[in-house]
Amino acid sequence: MTVRATSFTPEVLLSAPRRSAGLPSPDGKLVLFTLSTYSFETHKTTSEIKVLDVETGHSVQCTGDERDKEPNWIGVGTEVVWLRSGEDGSTKLMVGDAGDLSRPPYTLGAVDAPISNLQVKHLNDETIAIVVVGQATVEGELYNPETARKPHSAGREFSELFVRHWDTYLTPNRNSLFYGTLKKCEPHITESYGRYSLTGLTNALRGTRLESPIPPFGGTDDFDISGSGIVLVAKDPALNPATTTKSDFFLIPLSSFTETSPPKPQRFSLDYLKGASSSPTFSPDGTKAVFLQMRHNGYESDRNRIVLIENLTNSSSAVEILVSNTSEGQWNLSPSSVLWGNDNHLYLQCEDAGRVSLFRIPAKPSKKHYWFPQQIETPQGSVSDVRSAAAGSNQLWISSTSLVDSSTFSITDPEHLDNLEKIVSSLSKNGSVFGLSYRKQVEHIYFRGAGDYTVHALVVKPSTFSKDKKYPLAYLIHGGPQGAWDNSWSTRWNPAVFAEQGYVVVCPNPTGSTGFGQEFVDAIKGQWGGRPFDDLIKGFEHIEANMPYVDTSRAVALGASYGGFMVNYIQGQAFGRKFKALVTHDGVFSITNQIATDELYFPEHDFGGTLWEHRDEWERWSPSRYAGNWATPHLIIHNELDYRLPISEGLAAFNVLQRKGVESKFLSFPDENHWVLKPENSLHWHTVVLNWINKYVGLPEYKPSSSLVTSVDV
Repeated sequence: MTVRATSFTPEVLLSAPRRSAGLPSPDGKLVLFTLSTYSFETHKTTSEIKVLDVETGHSVQCTGDERDKEPNWIGVGTEVVWLRSGEDGSTKLMVGDAGDLSRPPYTLGAVDAPISNLQVKHLNDETIAIVVVGQATVEGELYNPETARKPHSAGREFSELFVRHWDTYLTPNRNSLFYGTLKKCEPHITESYGRYSLTGLTNALRGTRLESPIPPFGGTDDFDISGSGIVLVAKDPALNPATTTKSDFFLIPLSSFTETSPPKPQRFSLDYLKGASSSPTFSPDGTKAVFLQMRHNGYESDRNRIVLIENLTNSSSAVEILVSNTSEGQWNLSPSSVLWGNDNHLYLQCEDAGRVSLFRIPAKPSKKHYWFPQQIETPQGSVSDVRSAAAGSNQLWISSTSLVDSSTFSITDPEHLDNLEKIVSSLSKNGSVFGLSYRKQVEHIYFRGAGDYTVHALVVKPSTFSKDKKYPLAYLIHGGPQGAWDNSWSTRWNPAVFAEQGYVVVCPNPTGSTGFGQEFVDAIKGQWGGRPFDDLIKGFEHIEANMPYVDTSRAVALGASYGGFMVNYIQGQAFGRKFKALVTHDGVFSITNQIATDELYFPEHDFGGTLWEHRDEWERWSPSRYAGNWATPHLIIHNELDYRLPISEGLAAFNVLQRKGVESKFLSFPDENHWVLKPENSLHWHTVVLNWINKYVGLPEYKPSSSLVTSVDV
């Protein structure tokens, strides 16, 4: 299903179908995915599980029940299991046949609690191992918030950190992994097929104090399942989670997944790697594993190292791939996830100069010489997910996006790189259904930064661009600060939405940005308003000197999180007078107030230590120091559930603007966190933001109208 639009507006962006990554069937002929679509006419989201025919590229609905989610192939055929949210917080496990949709789905079992992050593994013709995630009570039982006893008092007491994390106050309950099996019975006399049933679930982490997946963003990427058991990553429960990032890799050996008393988790580690761990992955035969880990505790943007476990029966068998005599290792990029391919290669997703690329390296490189990851040809844009294209196949199924395309499915053969990838399905027809064109609108530019280095930026132009016209500048500053603008799709900060209003959009990746080597990332430490700020000025000067179609006298600057900090900082500098209007979303006003954040390790790393020991560094770049200079019209946005940057930051900035008589506006959502995710709220956000900046550069007012969506194709 693809939305046809006469112009690419926020309403079109937010109402366009959103497709998950694709999951190939064991024979590689079919691919499962989920699709959700929001309607501004009915004010409802419709969700469906669909199956795509790889040969034809056509897809059909497997189930359209909005309660259904997380489909997985089971067995070696075309049967599918998925989760269905039930009444009173319960969850049903459903089974259907994606190869024969005439067979009605059935319920194989139910769990009296919310569960998610379903993973399955075929053990034999009658048995499927499953792992799900649920909240566990202190006693280790599955927790159901709908049926749990409600306290008479709303008071909360804490004697250790966290008090709250991301957008939630902590409770005694923790994430845990629950395992079990699906057993296939002989078919009844009236049936041609046997049915599966759930044998029960056991808490794999009961009594360990370990929590996995790691909040707030961990999911199936924090654990893996094989016939050998479960591998997972979890934070060290003996350490303060607010001041440390250290997490470890564990194996829970299971032979049948019916063990009522799970074995104690076995830790695998390298003594010199003390940071965050991620992406635990079994080898195809389940005898080995690989995971990623950072070197430094307390630094969430350190470079990920690749750790291979050559023998899961030997806890001392962990080795680092690409290790060298230097502390930084051989490879200067940082992989974000790893897949162990059927060809005994490791496939690494990695930010690389404004995109997420795919690399591979042998799972056991030769000790005689260095190996560097080989880049694999993938579609234009950024890889979001990689799977084996079929059981036992060396080909890869790739899900990706770009600045103009919301979802692309493709197949590539890493053994024959002279054969380019095959595009199986593009949800937005490479952007054409939105009226967007990568070739005509997107450009990568480089300019000299504040020092002896170059800085990358993405440029997005209007679809009606003419080099003979002048366009106002939208200067978008990314968050992080250790983050980057990549050639990828976003429903929150989508440069094409601004470009289609009539702006030339420039998205710079200054000092601290990821994907340009770890040294460039690390250089922002202690330099929040230093090198990155100077790089942004250099970028603006480059635009003035080299992009004659940009009218820099009609420039606006916008940023969120660290980008919001930077916009606030720019407001207090002479550079702030270069802009007609500014927008800060959930930004920092007073750096010293970051002592109220949830993850204290973040400011303590970037500012050299604790507030009381390094106050000068905490205060050095604080926008509040320059509040007396604020003069440019400024929109402040801050949400009440943002516990990363508390709402007092936005209120303080708005108070200054109002007291100084600077034209300003404050927007807040009581039900949103650091991000604005609900479609109606997001449309409100976009409308306020676009009308704020459009007013000051002479562009027309944006008025949402569902008439812009002219048709829907299936």
